Formats: sequence, structure tokens, C-alpha cells
Amino acid sequence: MTMSFRHFSLLCLIMAASPAYADSTPPVEHTWLGASQGGLLLASGNTSSTSLNAKLDLSRLDGLWTNTVFFGGLYGKTNGILNGERIEGRYQLNHTINTKTFWFTSVDAVRDQFSGFAYQATVAGGAGRHLIDNDKTDLSVTVGVGYQRLTPEQLVKDSTGAVIQRITETATGNIVGTFGLKYDRVLTASTKLGNKLFVTSGSADTAVTNDLALTVSMNARLALSAGYGVRYNTAPASGVKKLDQVTSINVVYKIQ
Repeated sequence: MTMSFRHFSLLCLIMAASPAYADSTPPVEHTWLGASQGGLLLASGNTSSTSLNAKLDLSRLDGLWTNTVFFGGLYGKTNGILNGERIEGRYQLNHTINTKTFWFTSVDAVRDQFSGFAYQATVAGGAGRHLIDNDKTDLSVTVGVGYQRLTPEQLVKDSTGAVIQRITETATGNIVGTFGLKYDRVLTASTKLGNKLFVTSGSADTAVTNDLALTVSMNARLALSAGYGVRYNTAPASGVKKLDQVTSINVVYKIQ
């Protein structure tokens, strides 16, 4: 399948909180640290419009336990027609086995009005490992198994492209395999490259989420982040594109 992609971020609107740029400070126990970020962007695929996006990443270390939380949202209209509305969330709890290995349990859900699914929700568990963990590079992977609940949704549009009817199909539940990859690389004292990949694969659908970001700190509190995100489903409802791509430039505000 051949797909084209042309978009450029226009304006940053929402500020954030988290270690989203190069930071050598060790994690603080019993304290939530994180990043919320957002901006005005252009998206292609199922949501080709000027849109507002926002994200929130939080983490907390409690001895051998690490909690991570993510929330994301996208909203957009073109010529008064709603063509982008997505809310997604993920919670993961890691239990450290040794310096390299950990167990994890995760829960994630997505409500995307233009993905071809009324909702997607997954509960999973498995093992993870830090492949690289030093001052410059952090690379970890997770592999697990879980249960996914899907509700396909057909979109009926009029001649202007506005959705005039949603036909919800029968919900299905499936055993799925999961794979995650998290990569952070400190490039300079003020620049950091990061990537998060999540794959959920079962008999009904394979969903891929990937977020790549380059973050440059302006001072001790503020940073700018240029990001490229992909949302892909192999089996959405008929008439819905499989791929959404989003590029953005966001403002980041660090707190600790």
C-alpha cells in the first residue's frame, strides 16, 4: 500500500511538565514526575485538518515498583466539519527483578472517532529488559500476552466529508501478544532523542503506535519538542484508512 504524507506544525499552544529533554538527575522516589505537551498541528490520513493535540506522561518510583501513566488527545475541525477526535490512555506497573529485568502489567484504551473502531482496550502482562542503560542511552523492551476488546465502527459520510452516521458492529474479545520498545538517547547537553513503540497483535487486528520526538531545552524549565507519531490498524472497518500520521512542534515545561 502506498501512502503520502505532507504536514507541518503551525503553533505551540499547551505547555508541559516532565523530564522530556536531557537530564542527568536520578529519579526521585515517591514523587510523580512527568511531561504534558501539546500544540496546533496538521494531520494526514483519517484526520486531515488543523488540530489541537495534547499529551501527558507521568512516572513514579517506589522502591522496586515503577508506575507510568500516559494520556493523549487530538481534536480538529476543517471548515466547521469535525474530522479529528481521539482520547487514549495507558497505565503500566513495573516490578524490578534485577538491574536489567522487570515484570510488567499494563492497561490501555483508545477512543478514536475516525479510526474505524468505537474503542480498543487491552489488559496485558509480561516481562521487560533494559538492553542498554547508561548516562547517554536507555533502551528497553517488553514482551507480553493479554486480552483485547474491540468494537469496529463503520463511518457513513455525506458529500462534504462530514460523518452523518456511525454503525457500531459487534464487539469481539481476543487473546493478543504485545511488544513495546522505549528508546532515549542524549545527543548533547540540551538535546535528547526519544522513541516509544507499542504493538498489540491478535486475530482481529494488529495495532501499532509509534511516537518519535527530538527535544531541545531552552533553559532549566522550558524546551521545544518536534515529534512524529503513527497510529496504524491492520483491520479497521470498511472504508476507513489504516494509517494516521501526525507531525507536531510542542512546548515542554519541566517540573520536579
